[in-house]
Amino acid sequence: MPDKTKIIFIGDISGVLGRKGVKEIIPKWKKKYSPDIFVGNIENLAHNKGVTPKTIAEVSEAGIEIFTGGNHIWKKYDITTLAKESDYKIACAINDYRTPQKYRYQKVDINGTPLIVINLAGRTFINYEDEPLANPFLEIDKMLEELPKDANIIVDLHAEATSDKRAMGFYLDGRVSAIFGTHTHVPTADAQILPKGTGYITDVGMTGAHDSVLGIKKEIIIEKFLTDKKIVHDLPRTGQIEINALLLEIDNKTHKTTHIELLREIIN
Repeated sequence: MPDKTKIIFIGDISGVLGRKGVKEIIPKWKKKYSPDIFVGNIENLAHNKGVTPKTIAEVSEAGIEIFTGGNHIWKKYDITTLAKESDYKIACAINDYRTPQKYRYQKVDINGTPLIVINLAGRTFINYEDEPLANPFLEIDKMLEELPKDANIIVDLHAEATSDKRAMGFYLDGRVSAIFGTHTHVPTADAQILPKGTGYITDVGMTGAHDSVLGIKKEIIIEKFLTDKKIVHDLPRTGQIEINALLLEIDNKTHKTTHIELLREIIN
């Protein structure tokens, strides 16, 4: 059995340019980093809100094996229906009561060592489709009691507030292999291994239009700030793509992170 599991997690894949970026970068990163698995956040997959069978098939065929969700995951196509119709490995927020049992977490075997992927939702400064959320700290406690102790466990905390993410990082330090933030679309410069061995970063960032405001056409967002009017989000369909991802190496005996690195590339 290999000593380590190497994971690349691709941050918030946003719209057509995000999907294009995934298809272009995965072959390159397979050669450069030789990861055991690609994981990706897909709550913005279908034109920035939700998923569709077509868009998830597109990134699945590109090489992403496990997917995580967020506050927009329900927008385009009912997730409960998708769970019944397909076998995609999606981890939706365990503290969202709507999450299907099938999507509470995902588990795969990598060279004899289980890898478990969990999704959590933060509750501060975030609109989670006006649905009540359970306390993520208490829900992850319950979840960890259910899971095997001999697994590598990674957690995607989809949250707005940096305090939510930082607090959860320390709360789970030594109890999971890695925890990383998504949702704000801007990568942070604090990739680190916490004192008890858990890999951590406040936000991985997004994969989508580089010449944009968080993946949205910049003119639309500037107009919103100038006028305070309601806007309809629209995404660029051409132009440069920024790809933000996290490279993790986890020791298969201790289940602690031994290497963590933010990957960032701009492609045409």
